[in-house]
Amino acid sequence: MPLTTATSASFDMARYMEDVGAAARSSSRLLACATTAQKNTCLRSLGEALLRYKNEIIAANEMDCAGAQASGYDSGLLDRLQLSPQRIEALGAGILEMIELPDPVGVIEHLAPQPSGIRVGRMRVPLGVIAMIYEARPGVTIDAAALCIKSGNALILRGGSEAIHTNRALAGYIQTSLEEAALPRQSVQLVATTDRAAVGHLLAMKRWVDVIIPRGGKTLIQRVDEEAQVPVIRHFDGICHVYVEASADTNSAVDVCVNAKTQRLSTCNTAETLLVDQAIAAHFLPEVARRLQQAGVSLRGCPQTRAILPNIDAATEEDWRTEYLAAILSVRVVKDLDEAIAHIAEYGSGHTDTICSSDYHTIERFVREVDSSSVMVNASTRFADGFEYGLGAEIGISTNRLHVRGPVGLEGLTCQKYVVYGDGHIRQ
Repeated sequence: MPLTTATSASFDMARYMEDVGAAARSSSRLLACATTAQKNTCLRSLGEALLRYKNEIIAANEMDCAGAQASGYDSGLLDRLQLSPQRIEALGAGILEMIELPDPVGVIEHLAPQPSGIRVGRMRVPLGVIAMIYEARPGVTIDAAALCIKSGNALILRGGSEAIHTNRALAGYIQTSLEEAALPRQSVQLVATTDRAAVGHLLAMKRWVDVIIPRGGKTLIQRVDEEAQVPVIRHFDGICHVYVEASADTNSAVDVCVNAKTQRLSTCNTAETLLVDQAIAAHFLPEVARRLQQAGVSLRGCPQTRAILPNIDAATEEDWRTEYLAAILSVRVVKDLDEAIAHIAEYGSGHTDTICSSDYHTIERFVREVDSSSVMVNASTRFADGFEYGLGAEIGISTNRLHVRGPVGLEGLTCQKYVVYGDGHIRQ
Protein backbone atom coordinates (compact mmCIF):
# COMPACT_ATOMS: atom_id res chain seq x y z
CA MET A 1 0.00 0.00 0.00
CA PRO A 2 1.71 3.23 -1.12
CA LEU A 3 2.16 6.16 1.21
CA THR A 4 1.36 9.75 0.41
CA THR A 5 4.49 11.57 -0.74
CA ALA A 6 5.08 15.07 0.57
CA THR A 7 6.63 16.84 -2.43
CA SER A 8 4.38 19.83 -3.17
CA ALA A 9 6.02 23.24 -3.49
CA SER A 10 3.43 24.60 -1.06
CA PHE A 11 4.13 21.84 1.44
CA ASP A 12 3.95 23.09 5.04
CA MET A 13 6.64 21.09 6.85
CA ALA A 14 5.85 22.36 10.34
CA ARG A 15 2.15 21.56 10.00
CA TYR A 16 2.86 18.16 8.47
CA MET A 17 5.25 17.14 11.28
CA GLU A 18 2.81 18.35 13.93
CA ASP A 19 0.13 16.17 12.32
CA VAL A 20 2.49 13.18 12.31
CA GLY A 21 3.34 13.74 15.97
CA ALA A 22 -0.28 14.18 17.05
CA ALA A 23 -1.31 11.01 15.21
CA ALA A 24 1.54 9.09 16.84
CA ARG A 25 0.55 10.26 20.32
CA SER A 26 -3.09 9.34 19.75
CA SER A 27 -2.13 5.92 18.36
CA SER A 28 0.30 5.27 21.21
CA ARG A 29 -2.49 5.36 23.78
CA LEU A 30 -4.44 2.72 21.90
CA LEU A 31 -1.42 0.56 21.10
CA ALA A 32 -0.36 0.60 24.75
CA CYS A 33 -3.65 -1.11 25.60
CA ALA A 34 -3.52 -3.68 22.78
CA THR A 35 -3.58 -7.35 23.71
CA THR A 36 -0.63 -9.61 23.11
CA ALA A 37 -2.79 -11.57 20.66
CA GLN A 38 -3.46 -8.44 18.61
CA LYS A 39 0.18 -7.49 18.50
CA ASN A 40 1.27 -10.99 17.54
CA THR A 41 -1.39 -11.12 14.81
CA CYS A 42 0.07 -7.93 13.36
CA LEU A 43 3.60 -9.31 13.48
CA ARG A 44 2.55 -12.57 11.85
CA SER A 45 0.85 -10.66 9.04
CA LEU A 46 3.97 -8.55 8.57
CA GLY A 47 6.27 -11.57 8.49
CA GLU A 48 4.06 -13.21 5.87
CA ALA A 49 3.94 -10.01 3.83
CA LEU A 50 7.74 -9.85 3.69
CA LEU A 51 7.84 -13.28 2.10
CA ARG A 52 4.79 -12.77 -0.12
CA TYR A 53 6.01 -9.47 -1.51
CA LYS A 54 9.73 -10.24 -1.47
CA ASN A 55 10.11 -9.55 -5.21
CA GLU A 56 8.36 -6.18 -4.92
CA ILE A 57 10.59 -5.23 -1.98
CA ILE A 58 13.72 -6.23 -3.90
CA ALA A 59 12.56 -4.22 -6.93
CA ALA A 60 12.13 -1.11 -4.79
CA ASN A 61 15.48 -1.75 -3.14
CA GLU A 62 17.21 -2.12 -6.51
CA MET A 63 16.00 1.38 -7.40
CA ASP A 64 17.59 2.73 -4.22
CA CYS A 65 20.84 0.81 -4.76
CA ALA A 66 21.10 2.04 -8.35
CA GLY A 67 20.60 5.62 -7.19
CA ALA A 68 23.20 5.24 -4.45
CA GLN A 69 25.75 3.79 -6.88
CA ALA A 70 25.12 6.64 -9.33
CA SER A 71 25.68 9.10 -6.49
CA GLY A 72 29.05 7.54 -5.68
CA TYR A 73 28.24 6.17 -2.23
CA ASP A 74 30.92 3.95 -0.69
CA SER A 75 30.78 0.17 -0.49
CA GLY A 76 29.91 0.17 3.21
CA LEU A 77 26.76 2.21 2.68
CA LEU A 78 25.79 0.14 -0.35
CA ASP A 79 26.12 -3.03 1.73
CA ARG A 80 23.89 -1.62 4.48
CA LEU A 81 21.38 -0.43 1.90
CA GLN A 82 20.96 -3.67 0.01
CA LEU A 83 18.15 -6.09 0.89
CA SER A 84 18.94 -9.49 -0.61
CA PRO A 85 16.42 -12.36 -0.48
CA GLN A 86 18.44 -13.83 2.39
CA ARG A 87 18.28 -10.58 4.38
CA ILE A 88 14.55 -10.29 3.85
CA GLU A 89 14.12 -13.88 5.05
CA ALA A 90 16.26 -13.08 8.09
CA LEU A 91 14.02 -10.09 8.88
CA GLY A 92 11.02 -12.39 8.69
CA ALA A 93 12.72 -14.92 10.97
CA GLY A 94 13.36 -12.18 13.52
CA ILE A 95 9.67 -11.26 13.50
CA LEU A 96 8.61 -14.88 14.02
CA GLU A 97 11.05 -15.20 16.92
CA MET A 98 9.63 -12.03 18.44
CA ILE A 99 6.12 -13.48 18.37
CA GLU A 100 7.35 -16.23 20.68
CA LEU A 101 8.93 -13.80 23.15
CA PRO A 102 6.99 -12.79 26.26
CA ASP A 103 5.12 -9.50 26.04
CA PRO A 104 6.79 -7.20 28.59
CA VAL A 105 3.88 -4.73 28.76
CA GLY A 106 1.76 -5.02 31.89
CA VAL A 107 4.11 -7.34 33.75
CA ILE A 108 4.20 -6.44 37.46
CA GLU A 109 7.50 -7.17 39.19
CA HIS A 110 8.41 -7.37 42.88
CA LEU A 111 4.83 -6.98 44.15
CA ALA A 112 5.25 -7.14 47.92
CA PRO A 113 3.28 -6.19 51.05
CA GLN A 114 4.48 -3.23 53.12
CA PRO A 115 4.12 -2.67 56.89
CA SER A 116 1.09 -0.45 56.24
CA GLY A 117 -0.73 -3.31 54.50
CA ILE A 118 -0.53 -1.92 50.97
CA ARG A 119 1.13 -3.99 48.26
CA VAL A 120 3.66 -2.20 46.05
CA GLY A 121 5.06 -3.39 42.72
CA ARG A 122 6.40 -2.04 39.44
CA MET A 123 4.60 -2.48 36.12
CA ARG A 124 6.31 -2.43 32.72
CA VAL A 125 4.80 0.13 30.36
CA PRO A 126 5.72 1.41 26.87
CA LEU A 127 7.93 4.45 26.52
CA GLY A 128 5.24 6.11 24.37
CA VAL A 129 6.24 7.61 21.01
CA ILE A 130 9.65 6.72 19.56
CA ALA A 131 11.24 8.60 16.67
CA MET A 132 13.74 6.58 14.67
CA ILE A 133 16.19 8.62 12.54
CA TYR A 134 18.44 6.46 10.41
CA GLU A 135 20.46 6.20 7.20
CA ALA A 136 20.78 3.54 4.50
CA ARG A 137 19.41 0.71 6.66
CA PRO A 138 15.98 -0.34 5.35
CA GLY A 139 16.12 -3.44 7.55
CA VAL A 140 15.82 -1.03 10.49
CA THR A 141 12.36 -0.10 9.21
CA ILE A 142 11.14 -3.65 9.87
CA ASP A 143 13.09 -4.32 13.07
CA ALA A 144 12.05 -1.01 14.64
CA ALA A 145 8.42 -1.40 13.65
CA ALA A 146 8.18 -4.97 14.95
CA LEU A 147 9.84 -4.13 18.25
CA CYS A 148 7.71 -1.05 18.80
CA ILE A 149 4.47 -2.85 17.96
CA LYS A 150 5.24 -5.72 20.36
CA SER A 151 6.32 -3.32 23.12
CA GLY A 152 3.27 -1.07 22.63
CA ASN A 153 5.09 2.02 21.35
CA ALA A 154 4.04 4.24 18.47
CA LEU A 155 6.84 4.85 15.98
CA ILE A 156 7.83 7.69 13.66
CA LEU A 157 10.36 6.57 11.03
CA ARG A 158 12.60 9.05 9.28
CA GLY A 159 14.88 7.04 6.98
CA GLY A 160 17.56 8.37 4.68
CA SER A 161 16.75 9.60 1.20
CA GLU A 162 18.97 6.88 -0.29
CA ALA A 163 16.49 4.21 0.95
CA ILE A 164 13.21 6.02 0.30
CA HIS A 165 11.72 3.57 -2.23
CA THR A 166 12.43 0.55 -0.02
CA ASN A 167 11.18 2.28 3.11
CA ARG A 168 7.95 3.37 1.46
CA ALA A 169 7.25 -0.18 0.33
CA LEU A 170 8.02 -1.63 3.77
CA ALA A 171 6.01 1.03 5.62
CA GLY A 172 3.00 0.25 3.46
CA TYR A 173 3.12 -3.43 4.45
CA ILE A 174 3.56 -2.49 8.10
CA GLN A 175 0.47 -0.25 8.11
CA THR A 176 -1.60 -2.88 6.31
CA SER A 177 -0.58 -5.44 8.95
CA LEU A 178 -1.63 -3.04 11.71
CA GLU A 179 -5.06 -2.63 10.15
CA GLU A 180 -5.47 -6.40 9.79
CA ALA A 181 -4.93 -6.72 13.56
CA ALA A 182 -7.43 -3.90 14.31
CA LEU A 183 -4.62 -1.65 15.53
CA PRO A 184 -4.24 2.03 14.60
CA ARG A 185 -2.68 2.37 11.17
CA GLN A 186 -0.73 5.42 12.32
CA SER A 187 0.97 3.50 15.10
CA VAL A 188 3.87 3.34 12.62
CA GLN A 189 4.43 6.29 10.29
CA LEU A 190 7.15 6.93 7.75
CA VAL A 191 7.95 10.62 7.33
CA ALA A 192 6.91 11.09 3.72
CA THR A 193 9.49 13.73 2.80
CA THR A 194 13.24 13.35 2.32
CA ASP A 195 13.75 17.04 3.21
CA ARG A 196 16.36 17.18 5.99
CA ALA A 197 14.33 19.87 7.70
CA ALA A 198 12.05 17.08 8.92
CA VAL A 199 14.83 15.90 11.23
CA GLY A 200 15.03 19.32 12.86
CA HIS A 201 11.32 19.24 13.58
CA LEU A 202 11.52 15.74 15.07
CA LEU A 203 14.33 16.78 17.39
CA ALA A 204 12.19 19.58 18.82
CA MET A 205 8.85 17.73 19.14
CA LYS A 206 8.79 17.55 22.94
CA ARG A 207 5.01 17.48 22.98
CA TRP A 208 4.73 14.39 20.81
CA VAL A 209 8.00 12.42 20.97
CA ASP A 210 9.28 10.65 24.09
CA VAL A 211 12.53 9.11 22.84
CA ILE A 212 14.72 9.55 19.75
CA ILE A 213 16.93 6.72 18.48
CA PRO A 214 19.43 7.64 15.73
CA ARG A 215 21.28 5.09 13.62
CA GLY A 216 23.78 6.25 11.06
CA GLY A 217 27.08 8.02 10.60
CA LYS A 218 28.88 10.18 13.14
CA THR A 219 27.55 13.42 11.62
CA LEU A 220 23.94 12.32 12.09
CA ILE A 221 24.52 11.05 15.63
CA GLN A 222 26.30 14.24 16.66
CA ARG A 223 23.53 16.42 15.25
CA VAL A 224 20.86 14.46 17.09
CA ASP A 225 22.85 14.43 20.31
CA GLU A 226 23.48 18.19 20.19
CA GLU A 227 20.07 19.41 18.99
CA ALA A 228 17.54 16.98 20.46
CA GLN A 229 15.16 18.43 23.03
CA VAL A 230 13.95 14.95 24.05
CA PRO A 231 15.93 11.99 25.44
CA VAL A 232 18.21 10.13 23.00
CA ILE A 233 19.28 6.47 22.97
CA ARG A 234 22.44 6.33 20.88
CA HIS A 235 25.99 5.31 20.22
CA PHE A 236 28.55 7.31 18.26
CA ASP A 237 30.99 4.65 17.02
CA GLY A 238 31.59 0.95 16.97
CA ILE A 239 35.32 0.85 17.67
CA CYS A 240 35.40 -2.78 18.76
CA HIS A 241 38.50 -4.62 19.97
CA VAL A 242 39.70 -8.21 20.06
CA TYR A 243 42.41 -8.81 22.68
CA VAL A 244 44.38 -12.05 22.31
CA GLU A 245 45.93 -12.81 25.69
CA ALA A 246 49.02 -14.98 26.24
CA SER A 247 47.09 -18.08 27.37
CA ALA A 248 44.68 -18.08 24.40
CA ASP A 249 44.17 -21.12 22.20
CA THR A 250 45.84 -19.60 19.15
CA ASN A 251 43.90 -21.56 16.52
CA SER A 252 40.59 -20.54 18.07
CA ALA A 253 41.80 -16.97 18.53
CA VAL A 254 42.72 -16.69 14.84
CA ASP A 255 39.21 -17.84 13.90
CA VAL A 256 37.63 -15.31 16.26
CA CYS A 257 39.77 -12.45 14.94
CA VAL A 258 39.07 -13.24 11.30
CA ASN A 259 35.34 -13.63 11.87
CA ALA A 260 35.11 -10.46 13.97
CA LYS A 261 36.68 -8.47 11.12
CA THR A 262 35.47 -10.16 7.94
CA GLN A 263 32.05 -11.72 8.57
CA ARG A 264 30.52 -8.39 7.57
CA LEU A 265 32.62 -5.26 7.18
CA SER A 266 30.01 -2.51 7.41
CA THR A 267 28.42 -3.15 10.80
CA CYS A 268 29.00 -1.39 14.11
CA ASN A 269 29.97 -4.68 15.84
CA THR A 270 32.81 -5.45 13.42
CA ALA A 271 36.29 -5.45 14.99
CA GLU A 272 38.43 -2.44 14.12
CA THR A 273 41.48 -3.06 16.38
CA LEU A 274 43.37 -6.23 17.29
CA LEU A 275 45.44 -6.23 20.50
CA VAL A 276 47.98 -9.05 20.93
CA ASP A 277 49.96 -9.95 24.05
CA GLN A 278 53.70 -9.51 23.44
CA ALA A 279 54.38 -13.00 24.85
CA ILE A 280 52.70 -14.66 21.83
CA ALA A 281 52.95 -11.93 19.19
CA ALA A 282 55.90 -13.45 17.29
CA HIS A 283 54.09 -16.68 16.45
CA PHE A 284 50.48 -15.45 16.51
CA LEU A 285 50.70 -12.39 14.27
CA PRO A 286 52.07 -14.08 11.12
CA GLU A 287 49.23 -16.61 11.06
CA VAL A 288 46.41 -14.17 11.79
CA ALA A 289 47.89 -11.72 9.28
CA ARG A 290 48.00 -14.43 6.60
CA ARG A 291 44.32 -15.29 7.16
CA LEU A 292 43.21 -11.67 7.25
CA GLN A 293 45.18 -10.69 4.17
CA GLN A 294 43.79 -13.70 2.31
CA ALA A 295 40.37 -12.23 3.10
CA GLY A 296 41.43 -8.90 1.60
CA VAL A 297 42.03 -7.03 4.87
CA SER A 298 44.71 -4.33 4.97
CA LEU A 299 46.64 -4.16 8.24
CA ARG A 300 48.08 -1.12 10.02
CA GLY A 301 50.40 -1.80 12.91
CA CYS A 302 52.33 -0.31 15.79
CA PRO A 303 56.18 -0.43 15.67
CA GLN A 304 56.30 -3.80 17.50
CA THR A 305 53.73 -5.25 15.10
CA ARG A 306 55.67 -3.99 12.08
CA ALA A 307 58.86 -5.53 13.45
CA ILE A 308 57.10 -8.88 13.04
CA LEU A 309 55.05 -7.93 9.95
CA PRO A 310 57.36 -5.50 8.09
CA ASN A 311 55.20 -5.29 4.97
CA ILE A 312 52.18 -3.68 6.60
CA ASP A 313 51.49 0.04 6.91
CA ALA A 314 52.23 1.99 10.09
CA ALA A 315 49.27 2.78 12.33
CA THR A 316 48.80 6.42 13.31
CA GLU A 317 47.22 7.83 16.46
CA GLU A 318 44.09 8.49 14.41
CA ASP A 319 43.84 4.80 13.40
CA TRP A 320 43.20 3.73 16.98
CA ARG A 321 40.21 6.10 17.07
CA THR A 322 38.78 5.15 13.67
CA GLU A 323 35.71 3.04 12.89
CA TYR A 324 36.74 1.91 9.42
CA LEU A 325 33.62 -0.01 8.34
CA ALA A 326 35.97 -1.32 5.66
CA ALA A 327 38.61 -3.99 5.06
CA ILE A 328 41.18 -2.32 7.33
CA LEU A 329 42.32 -3.47 10.77
CA SER A 330 44.65 -1.74 13.24
CA VAL A 331 46.99 -4.04 15.17
CA ARG A 332 48.89 -3.29 18.38
CA VAL A 333 51.16 -5.44 20.51
CA VAL A 334 50.51 -4.83 24.22
CA LYS A 335 52.62 -5.71 27.22
CA ASP A 336 49.87 -7.34 29.27
CA LEU A 337 46.22 -7.23 30.35
CA ASP A 338 46.63 -3.84 32.04
CA GLU A 339 47.89 -2.26 28.84
CA ALA A 340 45.10 -3.87 26.80
CA ILE A 341 42.42 -2.56 29.17
CA ALA A 342 44.04 0.87 29.19
CA HIS A 343 44.07 0.96 25.38
CA ILE A 344 40.37 0.04 25.21
CA ALA A 345 39.54 2.67 27.83
CA GLU A 346 41.41 5.33 25.86
CA TYR A 347 40.30 4.52 22.33
CA GLY A 348 37.18 2.33 22.59
CA SER A 349 33.65 3.54 22.04
CA GLY A 350 31.95 1.46 24.74
CA HIS A 351 30.31 -0.80 22.15
CA THR A 352 31.76 -4.34 22.10
CA ASP A 353 35.11 -5.79 23.12
CA THR A 354 36.24 -9.40 23.41
CA ILE A 355 39.10 -11.33 24.98
CA CYS A 356 40.57 -14.60 23.76
CA SER A 357 42.03 -16.34 26.81
CA SER A 358 42.00 -19.58 28.78
CA ASP A 359 42.99 -18.03 32.11
CA TYR A 360 40.05 -17.66 34.49
CA HIS A 361 41.40 -14.73 36.52
CA THR A 362 42.41 -12.80 33.41
CA ILE A 363 38.98 -13.32 31.91
CA GLU A 364 37.25 -12.19 35.11
CA ARG A 365 39.30 -8.99 35.25
CA PHE A 366 38.59 -8.21 31.60
CA VAL A 367 34.85 -8.77 32.05
CA ARG A 368 34.74 -6.58 35.17
CA GLU A 369 37.03 -3.78 34.06
CA VAL A 370 36.22 -3.23 30.39
CA ASP A 371 33.42 -0.66 30.39
CA SER A 372 31.48 -1.53 27.23
CA SER A 373 27.87 -2.37 26.51
CA SER A 374 28.92 -5.91 25.49
CA VAL A 375 32.02 -7.66 26.83
CA MET A 376 32.75 -11.08 25.33
CA VAL A 377 34.97 -14.06 26.07
CA ASN A 378 36.35 -16.27 23.29
CA ALA A 379 33.65 -15.10 20.89
CA SER A 380 33.45 -12.85 17.84
CA THR A 381 32.29 -9.27 18.36
CA ARG A 382 29.77 -9.95 15.56
CA PHE A 383 27.55 -11.65 18.15
CA ALA A 384 26.65 -8.22 19.62
CA ASP A 385 23.24 -8.31 18.01
CA GLY A 386 19.66 -8.41 19.24
CA PHE A 387 18.78 -11.51 17.23
CA GLU A 388 21.86 -13.36 18.51
CA TYR A 389 21.03 -12.28 22.09
CA GLY A 390 17.56 -13.81 21.85
CA LEU A 391 15.81 -10.44 21.68
CA GLY A 392 14.12 -11.24 18.35
CA ALA A 393 15.61 -8.12 16.83
CA GLU A 394 17.02 -4.81 17.95
CA ILE A 395 16.20 -1.18 17.36
CA GLY A 396 19.83 -0.20 17.86
CA ILE A 397 22.88 -0.66 20.07
CA SER A 398 22.91 1.66 23.05
CA THR A 399 26.07 2.83 24.76
CA ASN A 400 24.12 5.23 27.00
CA ARG A 401 24.60 4.60 30.69
CA LEU A 402 21.00 5.49 31.48
CA HIS A 403 18.02 3.27 30.68
CA VAL A 404 19.54 0.73 28.26
CA ARG A 405 22.97 -0.48 27.25
CA GLY A 406 23.74 -2.88 24.42
CA PRO A 407 21.18 -4.18 21.92
CA VAL A 408 17.83 -2.48 22.53
CA GLY A 409 15.08 -5.08 22.44
CA LEU A 410 11.56 -5.32 23.83
CA GLU A 411 12.38 -4.67 27.48
CA GLY A 412 14.64 -1.76 26.51
CA LEU A 413 11.62 -0.07 24.90
CA THR A 414 9.69 -0.09 28.15
CA CYS A 415 10.05 1.64 31.50
CA GLN A 416 8.35 0.99 34.83
CA LYS A 417 5.72 2.69 36.93
CA TYR A 418 4.81 1.93 40.52
CA VAL A 419 1.46 0.27 41.18
CA VAL A 420 -0.04 0.14 44.65
CA TYR A 421 -2.89 -2.16 45.76
CA GLY A 422 -4.86 -1.43 48.89
CA ASP A 423 -8.21 -2.25 50.47
CA GLY A 424 -9.40 1.10 51.67
CA HIS A 425 -6.04 1.81 53.27
CA ILE A 426 -5.42 5.33 54.58
CA ARG A 427 -2.14 6.73 55.80
CA GLN A 428 -1.93 7.34 59.54
